[in-house]
Amino acid sequence: MPIPLVHSVASWFLKKRIHQMELFIKYPHEVQFELLNKLIYKARNTEVGRQYDFASIQTYEDFARRVPLQQYEDFEPQIERSRRGENNIFWPTPIKWFAKSSGTTNAKSKFIPVSDESLEKCHYAAGKDLLCTYLNNNPNSQLFSGKSLRLGGSKELYSRNGTQFGDLSAILIDNMPFWAEYSSTPSNEVSLMSNWEVKMPAIVNETIKENVTSLAGVPSWMLVLLNNALEASGRDNLFEIWPNLEVYFHGGVNFAPYADQYQKILPTGSFRYYEIYNASEGFFAIQDSNDSKELLLMLDYGVFYEFIPMDSFGTPEEKVIPLSEVGLGKNYAVLITTNAGLWRYKIGDTIRFTSLDPYRIKVTGRTKHHINVFGEELIIENADEALKKASQQTECEIVDYTAAPVFMQDKEKGSHEWIIEFKTPPADFNFFVECLDKHLQSINSDYEAKRFNNMTLNPPKVHPAREKLFYDWLKKRDKLGGQHKIPRLSNQRTYVEELLEMNS
Repeated sequence: MPIPLVHSVASWFLKKRIHQMELFIKYPHEVQFELLNKLIYKARNTEVGRQYDFASIQTYEDFARRVPLQQYEDFEPQIERSRRGENNIFWPTPIKWFAKSSGTTNAKSKFIPVSDESLEKCHYAAGKDLLCTYLNNNPNSQLFSGKSLRLGGSKELYSRNGTQFGDLSAILIDNMPFWAEYSSTPSNEVSLMSNWEVKMPAIVNETIKENVTSLAGVPSWMLVLLNNALEASGRDNLFEIWPNLEVYFHGGVNFAPYADQYQKILPTGSFRYYEIYNASEGFFAIQDSNDSKELLLMLDYGVFYEFIPMDSFGTPEEKVIPLSEVGLGKNYAVLITTNAGLWRYKIGDTIRFTSLDPYRIKVTGRTKHHINVFGEELIIENADEALKKASQQTECEIVDYTAAPVFMQDKEKGSHEWIIEFKTPPADFNFFVECLDKHLQSINSDYEAKRFNNMTLNPPKVHPAREKLFYDWLKKRDKLGGQHKIPRLSNQRTYVEELLEMNS
């Protein structure tokens, strides 16, 4: 397709979408409540719809009173039935695809339903919006003069009982229209490779000869790929490989720890970074202006939003509110009801509103302490279980611990750094570290993927803590007793650096 024609089509689509976006920006609450009514009406004859009598729901208050909040563990039995081929359980149209990801408390992996509607009206619609918004903000862009280097997940699609599951990126790549594949690199065959050790050089070999104008992928994995491309080409920066490179669309993990490293390999002030907020459950927000640190919450993708103020989250006083009741500067846990049959589902993310007209947000983290700098989604339950198994295996006892990331530096890979206080230390400390790493991989498939052949994460660094280190640290901060606890996991190094200094 000639480049001017591509720009003309994009401009036409943009004008159409700008009007629709102006509509939900001007009437956000009306758009959201109308969307909720449509979701309820469409699912009224499903098993869930009959259970909660969707047909008689008249107001948001009816919906909130009848339908309980859900997390994955509550939803899993219905998902497993759907994966076995049963239909009309939580959504009326057949669910063919399930996006596989990890991070649940009781399971190594979770399988999120992806309906035809969510694929087209949420995930793909967001991709179109992102491109068109970028072109609107950058009228001199030559984006379509070359290709987008996309970095998808590591798993192929697997079939079971007529349904398929795999990384969301694999589902999207497998179903995208031909024109999208034409404008992307690497090929679908390489993109869907499951072995990252083979996949990385294959991507480099295919893309290094292309005219790449944009990048799309998770910052940690993308950084590994780009450093491999520089090494293979013998170049100093990416513009020596791809002189027309102009923008990086990124999401999935916090970009801040990687910013300096990207600036080193993309040394120009004119290069653009565009952030997105998406997940297996849906596509929620996009950066809609150059150099912004805020994301526009997209209100017409088939996702109805509710929020729980974090100061009441998990307490008897927990309160759930719709979009119309949120305030600025507060931290909220996110609930979603979607066109894939997720009903009042806790996705585990926290956000903060930076603007209410329009609704703009920043993603602030997870509802639980975690480490997700490299996309590993390590949560406290994972760490506790792995430490328990490693302690049993090495016959040691643990008093307390904390862990934080070691960020990538230049071409050095990242890792996790642990400080562990033992009541009874292991006889072989190195073997304990090996056991901890092994059990973390067995519990958390995302951590396992990042550790595979040290592709992104090196083995963990573990420091034995002196006696009463954590007690002294809490005492120094005047936080002994009460509800004060050691922060088990953190995405930042503040706590670890303080503890390491006190441990020396």
